[in-house]
Amino acid sequence: MLTRSGLYREDFLLKETDCTIVSDHLPALRASRVSIARHRRELEVFIRGNPVFQYALNPLRVDEGPEVAMLMAEASRRCGVGPMAAVAGVLADLAVRDMLEAGASVAVVENGGEASVASDRPINVALRAGETPLSKRVGFRIEGSPIGLATSSGVFSHALSLGEAEAVTVFAENAGVADAAATAICNAVEGEAEREVIELAIKLGLTFEGVKGVLVLFGGHVGMGGEVPSLMKIDPDEVDSRLRMEVG
Repeated sequence: MLTRSGLYREDFLLKETDCTIVSDHLPALRASRVSIARHRRELEVFIRGNPVFQYALNPLRVDEGPEVAMLMAEASRRCGVGPMAAVAGVLADLAVRDMLEAGASVAVVENGGEASVASDRPINVALRAGETPLSKRVGFRIEGSPIGLATSSGVFSHALSLGEAEAVTVFAENAGVADAAATAICNAVEGEAEREVIELAIKLGLTFEGVKGVLVLFGGHVGMGGEVPSLMKIDPDEVDSRLRMEVG
């Protein structure tokens, strides 16, 4: 589909991987699909021989394996969570890399709320946080890339989370680290002193190698720390049920 910004946009579903792909270069869309399918297949084969990798809640050392597994293990090591906490982000990062190699100047892959962005123009991203007042009404204008971002929730997400945050959004050097960090920070958000909990969670997130900025929404309170992109208003009537990305 050609967007109003003159870019190509495509939704891609492969098993649990549910992506939106955006690019200025049509062949890059195919490169992204091929990348996601190949790295998923390699990961599935690796997990069959190393089943603990799929269920671990703490970092695992991986000395040998496919690139996708190695990158997941590294992201999880930085953030103190299991490697599967980084799977969506790492798949997005690898797909964006292959899109750039295919000649794209705009390469964006959003994978289940985690996004990897490499673009020569600004990207607008809407925050999606369930039924909270800010959901799909506030977004971020991303003007520096490459960058990864991820949102985790202890309330609205189907993914495993041990915390109580309505939303934790992380901006990092890549989507794999953002994905793992969002999970780790979200796990730490719990308790009745909301403002104090938010402050501690942001401080924790900024200790993770590669994390640039953190936003935490908890108990109706919002806190931000580090380098968070500029906030912007979003028209909720123009945002679909997925995390929305507009380029331009």
